[in-house]
Amino acid sequence: MSTLNVPGAQLLYEVSGSGSLLILIPGASGTGESFRPLIHHLTSQYQVVIYDRRGFSRSKLDGTQDYDHRLAVDADDVLRLIKHLSDKPAMVFGSSSGAIVALEVLTRHPEWVQTLVAHEPPVVKLLDDAAQWLAFFDGVYDTYRTEEIPKAMYQFNQGILGSIDLQVMEKVRREHASASMVSNTRYWMEYELRQYPRVELDLAKLAAHAEQIVLAGGHDSKHQMTYRPNQVLAEQLDLTVVDFPGGHLGFRSSPAEFAQVLIHVLKDV
Repeated sequence: MSTLNVPGAQLLYEVSGSGSLLILIPGASGTGESFRPLIHHLTSQYQVVIYDRRGFSRSKLDGTQDYDHRLAVDADDVLRLIKHLSDKPAMVFGSSSGAIVALEVLTRHPEWVQTLVAHEPPVVKLLDDAAQWLAFFDGVYDTYRTEEIPKAMYQFNQGILGSIDLQVMEKVRREHASASMVSNTRYWMEYELRQYPRVELDLAKLAAHAEQIVLAGGHDSKHQMTYRPNQVLAEQLDLTVVDFPGGHLGFRSSPAEFAQVLIHVLKDV
């Protein structure tokens, strides 16, 4: 593990493997450990970077944070990692809210992104029933504030995830329960749960770099909300959604198969 000092935080990251640089951006948990089952299937092809996003796990905050522009700061942290590790553009993979961060990286710093894979970004403002989903996220937050984390997470998971992903989440809860998991969830509830789904993407900028984008969805989550924003993005950007094994958490439930598809699409773009 290594640490990169950035404005307002210390980012903890880990590099393994050799080849072109591939940054993996975690979603709600905020920690690169969520990709641990996946990375050893990628390291023969790529120099793989996992990291904890600022404020999560071991990436400690330092001083006042600009929470009004948190997504931009998240994206700039990815740029800082890329520049720290290479003088060339990197491949970037993000899942869930990590995919929202990845799309922001391309929007702000397209010259530093070789290929972007956005796996099920929950940008619900794109959906025709956006108001319903924004109310859902607000409701989860209200449950968190009044009844604490376990009930809020149950409400969230039941509303978002399919049966396979629910099993994955239960396994993670049993095997990795820790104080950091609680603090990560609390940080996510406060600063990301409601905010990131409300993001309005700059579709014009994304369209200008559509050839760098792969939109990824879970084969087993086609009937979940998490799949739908990419379907709208595909229409807007004249792209197709590439199905990956598993559901929203396919990189945990089917890591070997997930890695095979990821390697294929990165080579194909």
